Order: sequence, then C-alpha cells, then structure tokens
Amino acid sequence: MASIKQFQVAFDCAEPERLARFWCDVLGYEVPPPPDGFATWDDFDRSLPAERQGSGFVCVDPTGVGPRLFFQRVPEGKVVKNRVHLDVRAGSGLVGKERLDTLEAECARLVALGAERVRVLLADEFEESCIVMQDIEGNEFCLD
Repeated sequence: MASIKQFQVAFDCAEPERLARFWCDVLGYEVPPPPDGFATWDDFDRSLPAERQGSGFVCVDPTGVGPRLFFQRVPEGKVVKNRVHLDVRAGSGLVGKERLDTLEAECARLVALGAERVRVLLADEFEESCIVMQDIEGNEFCLD
C-alpha cells in the first residue's frame, strides 16, 4: 500500500478569509489564483449560494513544499485548547540567547499582525525555549 505524502491542515474558524490572510503573513504563504472562469476570489464567492459565501478560504506555500492550509467557517466558537497546533519554526538550529532573541523578534512581528503572546517556555534539560502564542481567532501555536 502506498503511503500518503500530501496533506492539508484545516482550521475551523469564524472568518476564513481573514484568518487565512493572517497565516499567509505569518508563513509567507499566498492565496492561490481563483478557479478558471473567475477573475477574482470575490467573483467566485458571489457565484455560490448565499449560505456558502465566505464559508472557506485557502492559502498555499508558494514553493510547493509546505502543506495547503484550508480555513472553514463553523457556527460554534473555540471553547478549549487545540489538540493539534502549528509550530512555527523561527529558531531552528539556534540555542540559548541567540534562539530566544530570534523568537522574541519574530514574536514582535506576529503581535503586530494581530497574534497574542501567551507565555515563554524557557529551555530546560530536554527542550529549547519556545513562545506560546494565539492567532487572531485564539488558536494556539508555538514559535519554536
């Protein structure tokens, strides 16, 4: 049996396009071109039944390496901590003060985009430092 190599990460949310554009800014992702026959995503959205308009949005890694991110509107709000979250790898390969300084700089950039800093987890004997954050809809993620 062949193993699956491609996947997308799906986010339940209140405002799919807004959250997708936030993650585009965080990760350097892009909104793909609209489907054939439509000049813009707004044109495509207006072609849908009223109850489906604004119900989903996508962003992709322009290099084609990272997973596609899909954002889908759901009626319920976020209630508990995510069971799965993204680790934004801003400090890969760095240790100590250099790592923490890099994470702090990236944290400041993301806060300016609307993210919220939750707490810093300092390095211990097993793990390097990371910063726990929340996106603009309260979904947890880590700057790692």
